[in-house]
Amino acid sequence: MNDWQRKSPLDWETYVNKMVKVAAVEKHEYEGWVLTVDPVSASIVLATFLENEKVSISVVLGHAVQEVEILKEGDDEMKQRLSCIFAPEESKAYSPEELEKRKNDLKTWLETNHIPVTEQGESGRTLCVAGVLTIDPPYGPEECSSSNEIILSRVQGLIQGYLEKQQ
Repeated sequence: MNDWQRKSPLDWETYVNKMVKVAAVEKHEYEGWVLTVDPVSASIVLATFLENEKVSISVVLGHAVQEVEILKEGDDEMKQRLSCIFAPEESKAYSPEELEKRKNDLKTWLETNHIPVTEQGESGRTLCVAGVLTIDPPYGPEECSSSNEIILSRVQGLIQGYLEKQQ
């Protein structure tokens, strides 16, 4: 086990969002922004920004790491860029008012189509369909959850169709 592998997750966390140079076995060197360090294998995930907004991701396996040198601290803009690398394209933040409107519109649509729906939880944020399926914010097909796969599939299809008509 090398020195890098002996570090704790809290030590590794200090490298996140920083430009580093990693010296690895067989005189290999890697440079990039640290996205994360795997706490089990001590592998480092590096991001390098190429031209035309493309990103190259590389992983340096923990057992191969010999030395990690911090070259540059990430500013807020860089931290934001790094945090968005694996975020889905369509993901966006909704205001509490938008979420409430989405919930109420979906609930009304479900009730109009004779599908029994109630609100659950402390704040009533979760919709419950027929007591066997829940829909969490932001109330899309991906946020549906049920142990009954047939009901899950059908309700997801209904919601997908409903959302496509809304656009």
